[in-house]
Amino acid sequence: MPRAPKWLFDTVDLLTTKLPDVTVDETVFLSPSVKKIRMSGVFDKVKLTVGAYIDFRVTETEVRRYTVSNFDKETQSMEFIVHLHGKGCGADYMNALQPGDVLSLNKPSTMIKYYDSSFQQYIIFGDESSLGLAQSFAPVLKQNKHIFQFIFELDEENLKIPEILGLESVIVYPKTGLFKNEDWIKQLPVFPLQNEAHIKFILTGNVKSAQTFRKVIKDTTKSKVYLHGYWLEGKKGL
Repeated sequence: MPRAPKWLFDTVDLLTTKLPDVTVDETVFLSPSVKKIRMSGVFDKVKLTVGAYIDFRVTETEVRRYTVSNFDKETQSMEFIVHLHGKGCGADYMNALQPGDVLSLNKPSTMIKYYDSSFQQYIIFGDESSLGLAQSFAPVLKQNKHIFQFIFELDEENLKIPEILGLESVIVYPKTGLFKNEDWIKQLPVFPLQNEAHIKFILTGNVKSAQTFRKVIKDTTKSKVYLHGYWLEGKKGL
């Protein structure tokens, strides 16, 4: 529900369990269009899973969803990596956040189940909007000794960001429409697959890119695929 009447969001806010006030501690621009935001609060009762998210009410009638990229219970902090694309209300809201801002936030939601420990290997695809999810996945994949590969399509100014974030096993491609080409996707170095039934693909980011990638996987392998498109050209508030 990215958009709804003000009265409905007001009612939901009244009924939703909130975190104690959260303070923005630090903001860092990793590029002109990617911002890392660290917040602190009292998170003793917060339990997170890979890909947990918070719906931010960015205007009186709009909400936008952002993945918790890092959570540290010892320091009582959580981080978000946000893509400031275009002039949307979500980008404007996140761009304006600065240290010292105090926010009233819902508890993180863990409804989406990205991670399943039974799979030996993960291949995770996305774009700038998927960087937070990748950060959420990385320590769990390493700790549980999975084989994994991150694949990103990124704008030119963001090609180095996975390296800046310390992500490992990363392949980065420029965002030029390559992932809308089935024949090109079939040539990716992750294909052909071995032990394909033990591999799970997580496809996020641009809906059209993720859908094309999924079609190739379904047509050529027996691997498990989870698709969660984050945005679509011409579609507001996906």
